[in-house]
Amino acid sequence: MVLLSFSFNCQSPGAIQPATTTVPPSIRPSFMATIVMERIGRLFINLQQLRAVPQMLTEAAPSMPGTLRDTEVPGFFREHYIQAGYRPLHQGWRYYFLSLFQCHNETINVWTHLLGSLLVLVRFLQLAEMVDFIHDAHAWPLLILLLSSLAYMACSTVAHLLAAKSEFYHYCFFFLDYVGVAQYQYGSAVAHFYYAVEPDYHRWVSSVFMPTATFLCCLSCLGCCYGKYRNHSLRVWVRKVGQVVPSAMAYAWDTSPVFHRLLLWPTSHSDDITAPASGVVGDPAISFHGGQVAFFLSSAFFFTNPLPERLFPGHCDFLGQGHQLFHVFLVICTLCQIQASHLDYLGRRPLYTPLHGEGGAAATIYLVQYGATLVACVCIAVFMARKVKRLLDCKDKSK
Repeated sequence: MVLLSFSFNCQSPGAIQPATTTVPPSIRPSFMATIVMERIGRLFINLQQLRAVPQMLTEAAPSMPGTLRDTEVPGFFREHYIQAGYRPLHQGWRYYFLSLFQCHNETINVWTHLLGSLLVLVRFLQLAEMVDFIHDAHAWPLLILLLSSLAYMACSTVAHLLAAKSEFYHYCFFFLDYVGVAQYQYGSAVAHFYYAVEPDYHRWVSSVFMPTATFLCCLSCLGCCYGKYRNHSLRVWVRKVGQVVPSAMAYAWDTSPVFHRLLLWPTSHSDDITAPASGVVGDPAISFHGGQVAFFLSSAFFFTNPLPERLFPGHCDFLGQGHQLFHVFLVICTLCQIQASHLDYLGRRPLYTPLHGEGGAAATIYLVQYGATLVACVCIAVFMARKVKRLLDCKDKSK
């Protein structure tokens, strides 16, 4: 039996101090032994639980079906020059979510944009500590760019991860991907027109720039969805025209303020602008604008050209596909674009505030327009998904 004595510090009347426990010297060894035995017992229980972890994981994630060759999957699911690594269709949703950790021909496509979205999210949280996204209306174009960047990477991740479920879901998830791409186009247009535009170019296009950007954003979404819908009933070049041309037009228009600024930069005096908020003199954003253009053009090359898999059919099934390189370059382009827009937000306030108004009325309109554009693109995707559903129902009835 362990005897415990309690002592109270009563120096302050009415105040009870915490109790202290004292152990007589004669029983300290047995007391310590009891504590040690209790801790050993707890450690043994924890080890027993640790040994059960593999069985728990096996029950939670049963063995994954193996991947298939291109001849074993429907034609709509095949990619040119990719001969293996296809996931089987009509599995449970758990399988497709867990295939995030499986080696198949979409693994790198999933992880590139998943990691890219995490990088953008980290950058978003960093900027949220420095930028007042709530009360400063001039920061809203930067907010739109961040949200649209997260949207397109998240939609792309979901599409590449889950589109193997069935033919219907294959179309639906890639329609979702195109909605995200269209939103990114709009976000880029807002950021470039608000922060990067030069006064001369603003006077030329101020009344038509954002309406045109909004129209091209929706046209790009429609063109990509329709091209996907007619994926195997049109010639490849016709399908590519329907998908690439509207997107190329949108990119050229949305980035035209940056192109104009880059062309004028060697002879421009805009690099004399002082950024009071950051203490930076000059134009530190110009190199990031140049970087985003270079990386986007690189990504566009690999998007439109299936290289290197066209040169080495069957050797790039899991790693080295052109679409994977497209993802990597696009993520780097987006990070450069965010950095450039943030530097412009800090350093060009004396320039863009007179162009768009002191109170940020234009930024408010663009924020509302962003929501309206999102609704319009979602409606386009839903409309095309219904056409796919009717088409597949007709196919099933004709069998």
